[in-house]
Amino acid sequence: MLNHLKTLSGHQNPVYALANSDKDGIFFSAGNDKGVVEWSLKKMAFVMVKMPVQSSVYCLHNYNNQLFIGERSGAFSVYDFNEQKVIARVNAHTKPIFNIQTVKSKNELLTTGEDGSVAVWSLNDFTEIYRFQAAYDTVRAIAISPDETEVAFGCKDHLIRIYNLSDYSLKSKLESHSLPVTSLAYHPTGKYLISGSRDAQLKIWNLSNYELRETIPAHLFTVYDIAFHPTLPYFATSSQDKSIKIWDAENFKLYKILSLEKAGIGHTHSINKIIWSNDGKYLISTGDDRQVMVWEMEG
Repeated sequence: MLNHLKTLSGHQNPVYALANSDKDGIFFSAGNDKGVVEWSLKKMAFVMVKMPVQSSVYCLHNYNNQLFIGERSGAFSVYDFNEQKVIARVNAHTKPIFNIQTVKSKNELLTTGEDGSVAVWSLNDFTEIYRFQAAYDTVRAIAISPDETEVAFGCKDHLIRIYNLSDYSLKSKLESHSLPVTSLAYHPTGKYLISGSRDAQLKIWNLSNYELRETIPAHLFTVYDIAFHPTLPYFATSSQDKSIKIWDAENFKLYKILSLEKAGIGHTHSINKIIWSNDGKYLISTGDDRQVMVWEMEG
């Protein structure tokens, strides 16, 4: 299923963010260091520090040959790969930015974080279009439905709030987690929303009626990330419990556990972020142990 292929070292501090490049075999990582790092999957090696940053980076988002960097300062920067430079830096929030996503059909960028507000930006010139308060405290996760009709926010007050993307009106509030919601992902089929929380549980929500379909005691501690494979019916979760788990996306059964305990190799601290490579051959993970690990899909 998945086996450890390579551990990439070089970060001096915890790593919080990963993003693929539009170019095959290139990805980026960032965290409490002073820069965004570029890596090559072809060479399985460090390439360069792509750009310096002014404060810790909590999220990276790649879209349309631009990399968006969300910082602890509340600002985000835009690095343009065609121009090979930072083309904008926006003081977006008064507190750290935890998530950035793009609404492709509207050519909009969404940012959110510790101040609980969601800001909507134009991708043409990065001006602010709209802002609304999704929660009174931290909003950690954003997920956009595959058909781009709605957006879900994972909030510190245990709630998942779902908004219409047409006009950003509140559509539904999902209540079942007992602690802050820390990760969200829409099922690629558009049938379900999957949420992870500090309560260590995964919850599967039916999107037809927003009813809770299933609760899975997935991890021992916080579920920090949920990532669906680009083509195969699997998804991965990563946790503060130092493990990555691979699940069947059709029946939600556990396939495999990637951890030091189970596999003899793995992260020694909290796993903050996971992404699949664009071609689906690799799963990339990183966290508080400062290591970036690459896991390879078997044949």
